[in-house]
Amino acid sequence: MNLITIFLTSFSLAMDAFAVSVCSGLTIKKVHFKDALLIATFFGGFQIFMPLIGWVLGLGFRDLLENFDNWIAFILLGFIGIRMVWEAMKNDGDDIKGDPRNLYILFGLAIATSIDALAIGISFSILEIDITGLLIAVGIITFTLSFAGVFLGSKFGHLFEKQAEVIGGVILFLLGLRILFLA
Repeated sequence: MNLITIFLTSFSLAMDAFAVSVCSGLTIKKVHFKDALLIATFFGGFQIFMPLIGWVLGLGFRDLLENFDNWIAFILLGFIGIRMVWEAMKNDGDDIKGDPRNLYILFGLAIATSIDALAIGISFSILEIDITGLLIAVGIITFTLSFAGVFLGSKFGHLFEKQAEVIGGVILFLLGLRILFLA
């Protein structure tokens, strides 16, 4: 997999975490460096951990699904992309209840924003694509965007949330089409 595809996939996966980070910044009265660091570490860590779990799970299904791997990757990426766009359009921005620095809430948010990464890991495994580059890129990109998102949320509110999720969803859908027709 080339670097541009790895970057675009990683960027797309990071959009949910970025949007939630922006909302987190809104809910924290006074954002400190350690708040942004905590949130970014959770989101970046889960974006590394979940595709790895998906990749390992996909190893067990690879032989059964190799004749349909392009279609499966397209369906997973397409579904995730469309779901991201749908959720961005219907989201009213009031999803975060409570303090996002609470570890239980943060754990739930990190899982929620990385479920799509689990599906990407399964897709990569079925397509027999090395996941190392994706894990590194998605971890760095998600951490960086989440860290910045907390501060942006505290300063600028909901200006970026919907647009980020829509862009990420469209990119994932287009990557699914690329896999379907070019692989």
